[in-house]
Amino acid sequence: MVNAAGKFGPYNQPGPARTASVTGVGHARALPGGGQTGSENVRSRIALRVRLASVLPGDRLPDTGVLADELGISEITVRRALEGMCQDGLLDRRRGRAGGTFIAPGWDAVVALLHDAEEAASLDAFHVLLECGLVAHSAGEIPAERLDPLQSLVTEMDTTDDSTRLLELEARFHLDLAETLGGPGIREFAADLLGRLCLLQPAPAPAVVRARNRCHAELLVDLGRGAMDPAVRAVKAHQQAHQRAHPS
Repeated sequence: MVNAAGKFGPYNQPGPARTASVTGVGHARALPGGGQTGSENVRSRIALRVRLASVLPGDRLPDTGVLADELGISEITVRRALEGMCQDGLLDRRRGRAGGTFIAPGWDAVVALLHDAEEAASLDAFHVLLECGLVAHSAGEIPAERLDPLQSLVTEMDTTDDSTRLLELEARFHLDLAETLGGPGIREFAADLLGRLCLLQPAPAPAVVRARNRCHAELLVDLGRGAMDPAVRAVKAHQQAHQRAHPS
């Protein structure tokens, strides 16, 4: 049975000790490129967890049975996914009393070998389409106070000098935006998508995140005043800032 409260996907709260839901695995089937298998979903959710800094290189992952329960995937599928990630060098398997499965110290170097610009571009375009649709559907219907948590993330991105924290905050912004505009199920869909992107494209430089954060700020202003067209343009400008930094 899936734990509705969840533990594996810390998408709602700040700090490395966060816990929250990873339900909604079925949404992955609608992603471009044929969607994700169960094993691929495990990979993407671990990648997102690293981006959200809830686990760091060298940290131990929960036991296989715990992950299976949290993801709503069979334990054998989770075990196979973890074995594949160990073979790829993303994870380390250690035996003994203090053993288990750990995020590999060389996580970033291994992920760099997995980058796929063509697939990343397809997923990035799909993400923009998703957010434009959410904005068009919700503009003028979101009370201003519901945007306050998103504004807090924008403000913190403007003030932090920690590049890792910047990446975490931006991921949280897009997850929270998906939930604010579309509900928890859309948040889980966005988590599947963002997790895959964490594996397929380079993490943006701090200057790019700050440029995109200006688009976040404009988006919130436009949503607050119910201006659909400018809000959609802000979503598209966010993608263009990344494309300028990583031309194909």
